[in-house]
Amino acid sequence: MSPSAAAPVRMPRALRRTAVLDAAREVFVAVGYHAAGMDDIAVQAGVSKPVLYQHFPGKLDLYLALLDEGIDDLLAQSDAAVRSTSDNKQRVQATMQAYFAFVDDSRGAFRLVFESDLTNEPAVRERVDRANLEMARKIAAVIAEDTGLSDAQALILGSGLQGMAQVAARQWLQQGSGRLPRQEAADLIAALAWRGIRGFPLSHPPDASEETG
Repeated sequence: MSPSAAAPVRMPRALRRTAVLDAAREVFVAVGYHAAGMDDIAVQAGVSKPVLYQHFPGKLDLYLALLDEGIDDLLAQSDAAVRSTSDNKQRVQATMQAYFAFVDDSRGAFRLVFESDLTNEPAVRERVDRANLEMARKIAAVIAEDTGLSDAQALILGSGLQGMAQVAARQWLQQGSGRLPRQEAADLIAALAWRGIRGFPLSHPPDASEETG
């Protein structure tokens, strides 16, 4: 037998795991956790079920791996946005842009994080709650650093901005083909958020017209 007729080279384990995750994400996003089957995921990934189970013991393990991946991606994007500038107005804009970009990702990871049909599962609920809290804490840390507000007050404000970004980005996506361009939509929400938060930072005191208005 010639070398060219030999059995195909096996895909490295790490690459096969990535292929399985990509396939599983497509299936979960398309039909939800409960309707998805391991058979469907194996077919989508182009692997056998035994190979699939070599990587993930069960469907929940596979789902949680994807959830962790999506949350890590969102937190990394948000952290980069917060650290991208020392100007707080630009930080708000960058954070909103990061949220809208995450929701607009064609892979649909945001659906696993924010629109899961498995939120009654404690492991899923814990991860989603952690993502929301970590996002709020990143924003609150900046607010607390630049203001005279307590950590508790800053966290409430951070949670408000985080919630605004999440709800607005999801609503924007649901508008379909008639929606605004992503950057324009994110900038609108950033402007709304900044008009509210700018009154708190000591480095951005209200001007005379705001004090007398």
